[in-house]
Amino acid sequence: MDMSVRVEPLCRLGDIPEQGATAVDAVLRDGADSVIVLRRDGQVHAYLNVCPHAGRRLDYAPGKFLLKHDTLTCAVHGATFKQASGLCVSGPCCGDSLREIALRIEGDAVYLADGE
Repeated sequence: MDMSVRVEPLCRLGDIPEQGATAVDAVLRDGADSVIVLRRDGQVHAYLNVCPHAGRRLDYAPGKFLLKHDTLTCAVHGATFKQASGLCVSGPCCGDSLREIALRIEGDAVYLADGE
């Protein structure tokens, strides 16, 4: 009997607009949650879709984010984060960071990295 577990990708690179983001549901090591996956200049980054300021989701509507240049802004209180690092550079939680979610990319498929 085959005991291997088939791992499904979070999404495909084609699902993430260049210079954009998408939200996906993921089962992380500490439970299920929403993850924001950003794509900018060929780089892909993922963070828990939760603002460290008030614990609210970052999107203003499901899967819709306030993106400008290289930043992501929380729709609730305006905290602004660098897309590449998750660091809050202005707003009520300046200096805090989004929780990064490690990824691995195989071809066009985006997966949670081992340990996530």
